[in-house]
Amino acid sequence: MRLPRDLSGHELARLLERLGYRVTRQSGSHMRLSTQRGGQHHVTIPDVAALRVGTLAAILDEVARHSGEDRMTLAERLFRRG
Repeated sequence: MRLPRDLSGHELARLLERLGYRVTRQSGSHMRLSTQRGGQHHVTIPDVAALRVGTLAAILDEVARHSGEDRMTLAERLFRRG
């Protein structure tokens, strides 16, 4: 699956809510999301209009590693239409 090229930081934060992440704080142009599912985990997301593909891939890698699945499986769950 190809990663989206026009996803904003806020849109990604909203998608990660499906996995139990919540914005716990925002400092400047970065949001920190946290979850307690599967143990405590934090991820930082830039609050930008369009995330760079490499940044999005790195964030998804981190979330996938915590959830015990690979990045492409996680991406398909988050970005599937419908």
